[in-house]
Amino acid sequence: MSSARTGLLAGMALGFAGYFGGFAAFLLVAALGAVGFLTGWWADGHPQLEDLLRRGRER
Repeated sequence: MSSARTGLLAGMALGFAGYFGGFAAFLLVAALGAVGFLTGWWADGHPQLEDLLRRGRER
């Protein structure tokens, strides 16, 4: 799945959570999304946080 499609799905999930559940639901979905991203990133074999930070600066 492309990064654009993943971002679109994440934005839609946050939008629905914010609209139907309020700001607390928005924050909960955002926090769980970040945990899910970091867990998936680590499972892909990138256990170092420096790799994530360095990757963003190389662009």
